[in-house]
Amino acid sequence: MHEMIKGANVALSSLSEDTGSVVVSLGWCSTSGDGDADVSVLLLDENGKVGGDQDFFFYNHPAAPDGSVQLLGKTPTGDGSEDRISLDLTAIPERVERVVIAASRYEGARFGDLDDLRLTIADRAGEPLLGFSIPDASVESAFLFGELYRRAGEWKFRAIGQGYETGLGGLATDFGIDIDDSPEDDPEEPEQPSDAPVDVTAAQTVTAATPEADATPLPAPRTEGPAAPAAALATTPAPTAPAAKPAVTRRPRTAKRKVTIPETMRKSLAENENWQQSRLFPASSVKSDREREMRATSVLLSVMAQVPEFGRRLTAAFGAPAGRMETFTEVTLPHGETPKRPDGVIRVERAGRMWTALVETKTNGNPLKPEQVQAYADIAARRGYEAVITLSNDVALDGRPVVEVKIDRRRKNKVALWHLSWTEVAHQAQMLIRHEGVANAAHAWLLQELLHYLRNENSGCHGFQNMGPAWVPVRKGIDDETLVTGDSRAVAVVESWERLIRQICLRLGGELGQKVLPVQRAKRGVDPDSRRAALADDLCAKGRLHAELRIDGTPGVLAVTADLRTAKLRTSMDLPADEQGYPLARAKRLVRQLAEAPADLHIETLLDGDTPGPRGTLERLRPEPGDLLPGSGARITGFRLSLFKSMGSGRGNAESGFIRSVDEAVDRFHQHVITHLDARPAGRRRRATEGADA
Repeated sequence: MHEMIKGANVALSSLSEDTGSVVVSLGWCSTSGDGDADVSVLLLDENGKVGGDQDFFFYNHPAAPDGSVQLLGKTPTGDGSEDRISLDLTAIPERVERVVIAASRYEGARFGDLDDLRLTIADRAGEPLLGFSIPDASVESAFLFGELYRRAGEWKFRAIGQGYETGLGGLATDFGIDIDDSPEDDPEEPEQPSDAPVDVTAAQTVTAATPEADATPLPAPRTEGPAAPAAALATTPAPTAPAAKPAVTRRPRTAKRKVTIPETMRKSLAENENWQQSRLFPASSVKSDREREMRATSVLLSVMAQVPEFGRRLTAAFGAPAGRMETFTEVTLPHGETPKRPDGVIRVERAGRMWTALVETKTNGNPLKPEQVQAYADIAARRGYEAVITLSNDVALDGRPVVEVKIDRRRKNKVALWHLSWTEVAHQAQMLIRHEGVANAAHAWLLQELLHYLRNENSGCHGFQNMGPAWVPVRKGIDDETLVTGDSRAVAVVESWERLIRQICLRLGGELGQKVLPVQRAKRGVDPDSRRAALADDLCAKGRLHAELRIDGTPGVLAVTADLRTAKLRTSMDLPADEQGYPLARAKRLVRQLAEAPADLHIETLLDGDTPGPRGTLERLRPEPGDLLPGSGARITGFRLSLFKSMGSGRGNAESGFIRSVDEAVDRFHQHVITHLDARPAGRRRRATEGADA
């Protein structure tokens, strides 16, 4: 991998023969567990400005209609997380000269609080081409990591590493974009119903009051604030206001309204609940595992081909170009004396270029067979195909492939091996139809039918559901204190626990429409196997499994602890103490927020140092919030909220199983505790207005 320094540039063609599609990854880690940032992409013309709001991609506008840009979202890694962007450089419009890769933080957070800021670019096969580390971040709240630019008919990359003391809004206006950061519940701009006509008003080009930028220099930073520059506002006509109200200037939204399906459906016309609604993809008639695999493959691939947003979402990360997609099932391919029949084939064509992936599917608890996947990888290499995609209920872990396959890197044609879990497929479908939207109602309905099929008990596509054969002996070893450090079975349980937590993040993120990621407090470069071995030793010594989840828009990190000695699950969140007001006022305010929370919620006061603070159940504290105050007068640093639940013992997902009990514990804490807490704005987040006085 080519390592770069600030200001350096390199031609992508000098690093790989196939750079038509690349994946850009921005990574960082946080030892505090509360570090996050949002990526953004700007397409600039020869003057260093966007051609319109449609050339700005961020959390509210994650994909280009032509598929040239696709924000793939965050992926947990062994030492933090990576935000990935798929770029089909062959589909970038000719008018675009530069593709700027940026990131921003919010609510006063700075990039100096994050560790190991790094950008990497990989080719379509996942082979890293270049890397760029930024060691000197400090007070910046927006960062330009680098840019891809055209030069003499080819694409080059420049490492920028320039930060600004401003947020996303300021960065965007510097390049000619005006952000609509008004709150979603703005009473003067009511939401249209889902069946309302789509607003297709063309986005306007905004003239910023900044100097012209040439191909290399970047615009000076602009202070972020709620108001746009005067020149920008002058180009945006204000709508006619009622006589009783002053005129309000409305800024263009960066993306046209799309179709989503409300969670609360219309009242059914069935006479009683025994009437089963007809379904496009019925699952009740499926009998055998082979039939489940064939049905699941056919259902998924057909929806991918018919719903372009969904198909692109799943294949962009695998190096597929943005183009016309067709999918096939049960295709026979020659392989020595015994032809092979992969479960499916995906083909994407753009401008005469063809991308092909073979698909191997497993359902229920059936594992992928290495020899089977190896045969498909060999066939793909011989036939010039680009990828083999495996689908199963297993969840891939960083540094640990789901199935071991040998890829001959000496071949000119590289074959990439990718894995998708059924939970991830469901997550992407739910994000589109519940939160981000698709082009029309028919596409939304197809995705809804796909989700209904995947969730059917008979589909076999339920996600990770088994803690593995090591679960029972490890649990018994902890009970009778015979489990010793170094036991490989403890490592297996830690890996299963990690899979479960990642699956919970996907499920919860799809339901909320928010980023939900496991927190990793390790420094970058820590070997995943070493980290898991240390966690396994901790399990042997203390008998506990522990994980932390960061849910976007919540005031703290959600901790989940499974104590195998006491068979108890603990879900908790530490809330920093409000610096405003007297201690008693803070305690009363917290208890008022939790008026609808469960009576058995435990509240503990956190004090300076290791001194234990007062604690009690919410039922006892409601009439006497003052009981949370320390008698010693020590400074209160925060409050810890905890719920306890009995832990399931079985290794599976049955009603008495461990997995089901963890799911229920997380859901209960989120629904009955977190939702009642004051939280930072989520979804379309409004950036903090730090620096507004500049």
